[in-house]
Amino acid sequence: MTNKTLFEPYKLGSLTLSNRIVMAPLTRNRAGAGFIPGELAAEYYRQRASAGLLISEATQISQQGQGYQDTPGIYSQAQIDGWRKVTAAVHAKGGRIFLQLWHVGRVSHVDLQENGAAPVAPSAIRAETKTFVNDGFFDVSEPRALALDELPGIVNDFRQAAANAIAAGFDGVEIHGANGYLLDQFARDSANRRTDAYGGSVENRARLMLEVAAAVVEKIGAERTGIRISPVSPANGVSSSDAQAQFDYIVDQLNSLGIVYIHVVEGATGGSRDVAPFDFGSLRRRFKNTYIANNGYDLDLATSRLAEDKADLFAFGRPFIANPDLVERLEAGAPLAQVNPATIYGGGAVGYTDYPAIAASRS
Repeated sequence: MTNKTLFEPYKLGSLTLSNRIVMAPLTRNRAGAGFIPGELAAEYYRQRASAGLLISEATQISQQGQGYQDTPGIYSQAQIDGWRKVTAAVHAKGGRIFLQLWHVGRVSHVDLQENGAAPVAPSAIRAETKTFVNDGFFDVSEPRALALDELPGIVNDFRQAAANAIAAGFDGVEIHGANGYLLDQFARDSANRRTDAYGGSVENRARLMLEVAAAVVEKIGAERTGIRISPVSPANGVSSSDAQAQFDYIVDQLNSLGIVYIHVVEGATGGSRDVAPFDFGSLRRRFKNTYIANNGYDLDLATSRLAEDKADLFAFGRPFIANPDLVERLEAGAPLAQVNPATIYGGGAVGYTDYPAIAASRS
C-alpha cells in the first residue's frame, strides 16, 4: 500500500502533470469543413484543462484513416492551424495535452473514403460493427486487404502525423493501438489472416504496431510518445486466441523502445472489466514507465488501485463529457452531472461546451 493520492502532481517524462487524472479520448464528431477543429473545440478542451493530462479525441492521420463523420484530422496545414488554437487554450490554463493518432482500418464506410474506395484492413474481413456516417449509424463497408508495399506508407503517415502534432503545439502523441482499429486489427487473429511477415505468429501480428511506435519515437522522441491498447476488448468485432502472449510481447517491445506510457483498456471498452481472463498486472510489471489504467474507473476504484500501485494514472472518459471540472468535483466529493446521450455525437455547443462547472451549478 502507498500514501499516493490522485490529486498530487505526477512526473510524466519531462512533463509535470498537476494530478493523476487523465481525460480519455472522446469522439464527439464536431470537426468543421476540412476536418478542422474549430473555436468550439478550443473552448471544450480549455474547460477540461484541470485534468493532469488531456488526450484528444481520436484524430485521423490521413483521409484513408477516417471512419466516422466529422472527426478531425492532422494531415493538412489547416488542421494543424486549427489544433494550434486548442493547444494554446489548454496551455493558457496550465494544462497538458497529447493528440491521439488514429487509423480506423476496416471500421469505415465508402462514403468517407476518397473516391468511394473500400476501407483497408489486414485481411478482407468485414467488421461486425456500425459507424456514424450520413448523420446516422450504418454498417461498415467491406474492406480490402492492404498490399505489403502499402504498409510503409501507413507507417510514414503516422510518423508525419506525429510531427504535425508537435508543430500544432501538443505535448506529445498517443498512438491508437486499441478498440479494433487498424493496428489492433493487425494484432488480433480474428481480423488478421495474412500469411506474410505481418500475419500468423504473435511477433508478425505485432509488427505494424511496433513499426509505427518506432517511427514515432524516432521522429518526436520516446518522452513524447504513448500508446493505447485494449488486449481483450471485443470493440468493433475483434478477438484474440492468444491475448496474453500477444500483448505481453507487445508491451515488452514497447518497453524496449522507452515510450513514456501505455494506456490500457482493462476489459471491454466501455463495458465489463471481466469480459475475458487476462493478467493486466503482467503488463504493469513488464513496462517500466507510466501505466495509465482505463475502463470503468470511479474515485473509489482509482484510489484503491493507486494505493495498491496497480497503475500510475487513471483515465476517465464519459464523466468528462458532462463534468468539465471533473477533477474538482472528485476532490470535493461533489455529485457528478449526467451525460445527455442525444448530444454526444455531432452538433454544436449544446451537450458539448454548455455543461456547467460546479461553481456555476451551485449559483
